[in-house]
Amino acid sequence: MLKIFGITCDEATAICDKSQYGEATFKEKVQLNIHLLICKICKLYSKQNSFLTRIYKGKATECRHKKYTLSELDKTALKEKMKEFN
Repeated sequence: MLKIFGITCDEATAICDKSQYGEATFKEKVQLNIHLLICKICKLYSKQNSFLTRIYKGKATECRHKKYTLSELDKTALKEKMKEFN
């Protein structure tokens, strides 16, 4: 395991995840950035993690604007199925 400037790669990925959600401290962010300057694997992880976060946030925004409801036919069918269990 690569240990650079006081943090391991495992710690770096954990800080990277925390940083994505705004939970990392200033010290952790500095340690992570120093680690990323040297460790190509963690740098790639961080890049991929940021990319996935952007995609998920974009999809979440789209979903909030759409209303998903069952059709009346589906609602009736569901009610009938529920009656079978009672």
